Amino acid sequence: MFSAEGLCYLVAMPPLADQLRPTSLADFQGQDHLLGVGQPLRRALEEGALHSMVLWGPPGTGKTTLARMLAINAKAEFVPLSAVLCGVKDIRAAVEQAEQWKAMGRATAVFVDEVHRFNKSQQDAFLPHIENGTITFIGATTENPAFELNNALLSRVRVYALLSLPADAVRQVIDRALTGSADGKPVTMAEPLRQRLAEVADGDARRALNLLELALSLSDGHEVDERAVRQAVEGAQIRRFDKRQDDFYDQMSAMHKSVRGSNPDAALYWFARMLDGGCDPAYIARRVVRMASEDIGNADPRALSLAIDAWEGFRRLGPPEGELCIAQALVYCACAPKSNAVYAAFNAVMAEVKSRGSDPVPAHIRNAPTSLAKSMGHGAGYRYDHDQQDGLSAGQTYFPDAMGERVYYEPVNRGLEIKIAEKLARIRGKRTD
Repeated sequence: MFSAEGLCYLVAMPPLADQLRPTSLADFQGQDHLLGVGQPLRRALEEGALHSMVLWGPPGTGKTTLARMLAINAKAEFVPLSAVLCGVKDIRAAVEQAEQWKAMGRATAVFVDEVHRFNKSQQDAFLPHIENGTITFIGATTENPAFELNNALLSRVRVYALLSLPADAVRQVIDRALTGSADGKPVTMAEPLRQRLAEVADGDARRALNLLELALSLSDGHEVDERAVRQAVEGAQIRRFDKRQDDFYDQMSAMHKSVRGSNPDAALYWFARMLDGGCDPAYIARRVVRMASEDIGNADPRALSLAIDAWEGFRRLGPPEGELCIAQALVYCACAPKSNAVYAAFNAVMAEVKSRGSDPVPAHIRNAPTSLAKSMGHGAGYRYDHDQQDGLSAGQTYFPDAMGERVYYEPVNRGLEIKIAEKLARIRGKRTD
């Protein structure tokens, strides 16, 4: 397969990851949800039946490999394009070649790597040729197709979501690479070192093989030792965190839901993951303020004050010291009693306001700054609550006449809202007397 001694010549050879690219399902690791018995992609491979698709998933999960295998099994010509390097001219050239092959009775699979890099007009250039069957389109992307691809293209393809490879699948990739060499002698590598490479690869088979290739170049003979692995992985362990799309929002969602679920440990974990991935701490601080209002509300109003103080504390201190302020607020919010009563009430009010017309303000609670306003009845009959018994004008209404009384805010039986609910019950009872 390869020789450790011969790695000095690799400048003229494809990378190890390309040399070891699987050509059959037997050597392909991961994606059981797509390649299990009876699954659509498995059937397409076994039956040699191509259809247009987009393969969406993290780097090193087999998108390009699957595209090649699909084309080979369907006995189709394979035309690779890179959206990073190609334009409409290249698309036209690929289509012209596909038309010639079509006239000869041969199918063509046009594979577009990093398809999200193509703009709308470039994506649209494929549409008529997908429609008339000149090409089978296979796109690969690490970005969410719903955000990055236009609807016209999405309507003509099927999207398959690939998952990050589990550590045991990456281990099998590494083990396969070490089974033999060009001179027939296996390469020795201790079990813990293989496992370390698999973990550092973080679900990316290509990264695992690139690290292995580097470790081999740093080794002597046919043994990869601890020193070589340590040097190879130094600075290579970078967790996935896409600041613009899914990883960003998924991890932010996980942190928010951990707080809502009163799990401070999980909240801190996701907080640390986002910091490690390069997320702006100020953005997280802003989200904690949202949590304090949306998920805690009046069950513990101190949470909102603490969250705002933490944001200000971070602004004054900066990273990394200021990050502790955010962590403190995050833990407090996770441990605080929860209520979304204000959030639910506000949403209900907004929905009703948008669905109704412009109901007039009742005359008795209108502003009456002038004699003209007073002569028109503005403020007539209004009772000043501070002058009433218990500071409450029993029976006085505040909604538009056409609406009648409404109840939006329903305090929960947690935290301070227990007391708020008791008080509101008394007030609402007197209001209807």
